[in-house]
Amino acid sequence: MIIHVPNKNTLIIDDFKLKCCVGKSGINPNKKEGDYSTPKGLFGLQKLYFRKDRVGIIKCKINKKIIKQNMAWCDDPKDKKYNEEIKTSNKNLKENLYRKDHKYDYIISISHNEKKTPGKGSAVFIHLTDNYKPTAGCIALKKKDFEILLKLIDKKTKIKIG
Repeated sequence: MIIHVPNKNTLIIDDFKLKCCVGKSGINPNKKEGDYSTPKGLFGLQKLYFRKDRVGIIKCKINKKIIKQNMAWCDDPKDKKYNEEIKTSNKNLKENLYRKDHKYDYIISISHNEKKTPGKGSAVFIHLTDNYKPTAGCIALKKKDFEILLKLIDKKTKIKIG
């Protein structure tokens, strides 16, 4: 199955056409760290991260992990853990996964920049929104639509952006 994001406000999966939002700078084939664009291309879904304290135990067909208070995503191109999940005690870290707002109650990491090329972009997720405001480069959906997505995807699902 393919999730298709043909433009900045539409996500299509199976028979569902869902409203979404993408990066402030739109969809870009040459994504760079910090450019506020969503990468164009075909990517795999890596893992679902979720806040068990807010959404309970999730049933889905992709790998999943409960978000803990010390979890973050490394977005420093100089760090050897660039573009991967890390543990941290630094509450000011830019991509802390355990947030006060509800944007990261569900997150799916995608396979953008799997080679971890410095500066090519990190922390590109599918996550939640409550207002469809443009993101820093992720794709965001309302919670009810994200839960529809979770029922349809499996380990072979890809996301086509652009």
